[in-house]
Order: sequence, then C-alpha cells, then structure tokens
Amino acid sequence: MRAADALCEALKAEGVEHVFGIPGGANLPTYDALYDADLVHIQARHEQCAGHAAEGYAKASGRVGVAMATSGPGATNLVTPIADAMMDSVPTVFVTGQVRTDLIGTDGFQEADVTGITLPVVKHSLLVTDPRQIPDYIHEAFHIASTGRPGPVLVDVPQDLSRAEIDYTPIEGTPELPGYKPPTEGNIKQIRIAAKALANARRPVIYGGGGIVNADASEEFREFCSSDRLPVTLTVMGLGAFPAPHEQWLGMLGMHGTRTANYAMDEADLIVCVGARFDDRITGKLSEFAPRAKFVHIDVDPAEISKNVPAHIPIVGDAADVLPKMTREYRALNPDSSRLEEWWKRIRDWQTTYPLRYEDSPDSEIKPQFMVEAMYEATDGDAIITSDVGQHQMWAAQYYHFTEPRRWLNSGGLGTMGFGLPAAIGAKVARPDDTVVCLAGDGSLVMVCQEFATAAFHNIPVKVFLMNNGHFGMVRQWQELFWDERYKSVEMGPSPNWPKLAEAFGWTGMQCTDKSQLRESMQTALETDGPVLLDVHVTKDENCFPMIPAGAAARDMVG
Repeated sequence: MRAADALCEALKAEGVEHVFGIPGGANLPTYDALYDADLVHIQARHEQCAGHAAEGYAKASGRVGVAMATSGPGATNLVTPIADAMMDSVPTVFVTGQVRTDLIGTDGFQEADVTGITLPVVKHSLLVTDPRQIPDYIHEAFHIASTGRPGPVLVDVPQDLSRAEIDYTPIEGTPELPGYKPPTEGNIKQIRIAAKALANARRPVIYGGGGIVNADASEEFREFCSSDRLPVTLTVMGLGAFPAPHEQWLGMLGMHGTRTANYAMDEADLIVCVGARFDDRITGKLSEFAPRAKFVHIDVDPAEISKNVPAHIPIVGDAADVLPKMTREYRALNPDSSRLEEWWKRIRDWQTTYPLRYEDSPDSEIKPQFMVEAMYEATDGDAIITSDVGQHQMWAAQYYHFTEPRRWLNSGGLGTMGFGLPAAIGAKVARPDDTVVCLAGDGSLVMVCQEFATAAFHNIPVKVFLMNNGHFGMVRQWQELFWDERYKSVEMGPSPNWPKLAEAFGWTGMQCTDKSQLRESMQTALETDGPVLLDVHVTKDENCFPMIPAGAAARDMVG
C-alpha cells in the first residue's frame, strides 16, 4: 500500500479516533489517505489551534493527541503548541508534511527545516528518509510521547516518500528503542528514607503538580495524603489531583496561590514534591525559598531532580508506582499524628486570617471573582474548564473548586494566549458527554476567534464564557504595580461585538452586564444546544491578588 495509507493504519493501530489539522501541498498524500481511513478529521482554521486542540484532547482524556500540518508555514505554525506541550508534558504526536526529498536543502517552495526549528522544544523528532520507516516511526512516536515524562513527538514526512508503495505488516508489541528506558519503579531504599523523614517531620507539606495528573495517579496521591493529616497544596497544573475543598487542602500555591499555602511552604521543615518542577512561579526568589525545609522530590524525569532546588531525597519514578510504596512504608512506621497538632494550629490561623477574598460591587457591576463563583454554581462544579493565560486563568484557579483530575485544562508552563478555545474543542471531542466551558479573556479570544468556525462546522457544542475587561488584564496589572502606572498597549480598543461575531460564525451569542442576571445567563448558555458565547462585562481595573511579586520571596506576598 501507499506509505500514507500505512501511516493511517498505524494511527488506527494506536487507537487513534480523531486527528486535528489543515491540509496543504506537502501533506496531500496523507489527506488523500484520510479520505478512506476510519478516522475523524477535525479541520481547524489555524495550525496553531489544531495543535492546541490536540493538547486539549490529550489533557482531557489521557490519550495521545494528534495534529497534522503541511510543510513550511503550516509546520512552523505548530511550533507554539509543540513548545506548549513540552512545557506541560502533554502526550502529543505532530505529523507534518515536508517538501520532496530532492528539494530538501534547496529553499524550495514552502520548505522549512521543522525538525531543526523544533529541536529545543520536542521530546523527540523523526525525519522520514525511507518510506518503509513511516509506520515504524508512528508507533515509536506514540510510545515515546506517552511513556516516561509525556511530551510532544514530531514526525516529518516528505511528500514523495508518503506516496511511495511499501509492504505493510501491522506491528504488534512495544517498540524496542535502545537507550530509551524511562525508570518507573523508584528506588525502594530512597522511598523508605523518604517515608522515615516524613514520619519524623513536624511541619511537613505535600506539594503536588501536573505530573500526578499525567501519571493518572490521583487516587494514589489522595491515598498517600490521607495516610495521615498531611497538609496538601498543588500547582496550577495539578489542580484536581486532590479534592478541593478538603480539610487537608491549603489551596493552590505559587505566585497567585493562597497565603496559607505559600506561608506553609516557607515555614515547612520537610516538603514532599510529587510530579512538579519547582519552577519560578512556585519558588519566587529561589535563594529564599523554603529555607527551613528538606526536600523529597519524586519525579519520572531525572533531569528535573535538583534542577532548581537541591533534593535531599531524590526518587526517580512514576508517581503511580512510587506513591503506593511510599504510603505502605509510611504506614508501617506508625507515625505519631499528634506531632502535627501545633503545625495545624499554625495553618488554621493563616486560613482564618488570610482567606481568599475580594470586595464585591454594591451595584450591578460584575467582579471577575464573582463571575468565576457564578460559573462554579451554574455548572455545579461538574464541567471541564479550559482557560487562556492571565488574570482570568488565576481567578479560575483560585475560585473554581476542582475535585477531579483532567477537569482543568490550561497553558501552565508556556503561558499561551489563545489556548482556551481550541483546547475546549479538543476536550469536547475527547469527552463528548461532559460539559466543556472555556473561560476566556478578550485579549486571548481575539487571537483565535476563527476557531468559532471549527466548532460550528463540526457541531462541537463548547460554551465560551468571556471575561471581558477590555484589556490585556495581567499586563495592565503589572504596569500598574511595578511600572508606575505607565500603561502602554494594554487597552484592547475597539473590540468586536462578541455576540454578533459569534452569531456570524453560526454560534448562539449572548451578553451579560448585570451580576443579578449572571447565573441565569450562564445556565441558559449551558442549556442551549450547540456552541454558545456569553460575553460577560467585568470590572476593568480589578487586580488578581494575593500575589508574590516577581523575584520576591513567598513570605512577601502582596494584596
């Protein structure tokens, strides 16, 4: 068969049902093969959004997301979602067309060295040089993308090779890749040392991240945390791995986390980190981060151990494998829970003194925090929520209580504006029976509003709740707080009439400017068939607090 047909057969053998993408000259053979293949193709309106949709698909389902693009600008438009998937450890496979092999290196029409361009931001890349490699490379790509620390894998396929005739035999079993053997079990001696350290700690904090969600280890994490009255905090990427609210829940930590979570980290004597990176949005001023603590770091990626914060007890392994052993070893020590009484008293004092709060408006004006609370009530907390990046993302993380994993999809590491809408489309394709709501910012949505057409054309009934403040809100906040109110290029200016724009694409458009009508408007939007946009006008100059200023220590939170 044609190598392009073998490519589709290999995708089906990997369990793929949906692919996202846009056709072009160099990948036409693959799209011709898709014509007869038993695969559903979701035609995006921009390759970047096809990539983000594949990410949303993967984040919501745990399965590998697939995006396709042609050569040159099609492939380079995938660079942002590839980098985004790398930062957030999203299992994705990107299949790009490439110019004919005789044109490679000649600056041919729509030629770009996509494997070279993406080299720093992929987990692995594969450039096909022989058509017989194509099905093997697809299977290798899925194996690499979904094992160890998940991430994006690029497969670049020259057009002439995808048209070639090859002998195809279905491949069974796991690909044998010399040199690629990610550790999963964790060293039992290190696990026992960590359990003993935890049993002796008087001010411990369990700090979890998105790696718990990626490993499908939320149940194991909850069991571990409940083995004692251990205080628990999560990163923005880990929300849902531990139920919120919960008596052991401190709230999210980090730049816009709760004072309780950040103060607890600052005074802890032992921090057990599971599936997180100690990135700058968590640590603040690195030299003053958790100065009293010893660190246990559990991560499947050995490159993350001691990268930013030295690990006193490193454990390299998959959270789903390591955590049950950690729980068993800890319980076997029969620790004295009374040692935590003073620590919990300190924590309860912080929770009482520094709850999340905001000043609600006395009139009809809608505060952004109120909008998120209304969204939580309208959905009964039972929805997949996507967001872009910025103030609305942080308010959602603060005020929407996630009780399950894979319900909160956002761009954490790269911070990509415009992520929310295409990610919601991908999530709804992956989980059609779930309610999917994109909480969007107007600065982000205007970058990807062409994807209204994607949802309408494919009848993907996502709901977009637009937090419309007329600004690049987080940038405006930083200019106010740290740049002497020298506002430059943060006001959106003449924004579109969002309900009419949505209707022009075949959506239902709605608007709300009165807080007394907000919950009812949201419920109406959720009950309306098809894709719906609800344009919510919120306070323009509200700031997202509390906040650790960039480069400051956690104890120096403001707001």
